[in-house]
Amino acid sequence: MSELKNHTPAPAVRDRSEPRFPGGPIADPAGSHHERRIRSFQPRRSRVTTGQGDALQRLWPIWGIEIDGRETLDPGTMFGGLPVVLEIGFGMGEATARMAADDPGTGILAVDVHTPGQGNLLGLAERNGLSNVRVANGDAIILLREMLAPGSLDGMRIFFPDPWPKKRHHKRRLIQPEFLTLAARSLRPGAVLHCATDWEPYAEQMLQVLTDHPDFENTQEDGGYAPRPGFRPLTRFEGQGLDKGHVVHDLLFRRAADPAV
Repeated sequence: MSELKNHTPAPAVRDRSEPRFPGGPIADPAGSHHERRIRSFQPRRSRVTTGQGDALQRLWPIWGIEIDGRETLDPGTMFGGLPVVLEIGFGMGEATARMAADDPGTGILAVDVHTPGQGNLLGLAERNGLSNVRVANGDAIILLREMLAPGSLDGMRIFFPDPWPKKRHHKRRLIQPEFLTLAARSLRPGAVLHCATDWEPYAEQMLQVLTDHPDFENTQEDGGYAPRPGFRPLTRFEGQGLDKGHVVHDLLFRRAADPAV
């Protein structure tokens, strides 16, 4: 018996290139095809409900996109010629679904790595008949750098990104000069980058780096924060923060025209 115990096979390790759900998003779509870098997001492995899992299996092959860096996407063709806004980080997708329903003339390419949220947004899109939503899985940096052509986006939304509050983690914050240069490449002139945060120090950093970046212009004449636009829904998360006394800052910066144009 002891000899058999010594030869008990180790538990099988799931191949990270395989989806958690048949036909659904895979854990690391870019794999080793692109260099490793400091990530601005923290993958969460929350429990997926039965409904979310069902949506992932049925709808991912139709509306899901893997950010693998191996092909160039055409957002216009993807949405039948509609203008396209990229949303980076959508949580559980409730706000994304509401914005899509309120503005059916705009396509929303929504990116996140949170599997329950991906399934939830797909389910919301199906239940509400939203044909103007696509869900992308993976690193938004690879999407911008490897998979989108210059000037292919009509807007970008980054609502409540991880503030990485500890000073030693500030380098992980998404809104940095290098990211803005990458974002500007994919935005057409005049397109708006819309950020929102309830973390005051991060809001101050966002305002500073956006103001200093040559490819962006503040839509506010006073050079400050913007009022919350009516199209950005007040989310449950945001409401909880407001109840605690948090102040939410919106920043709307326009992609500047190329000087040569």
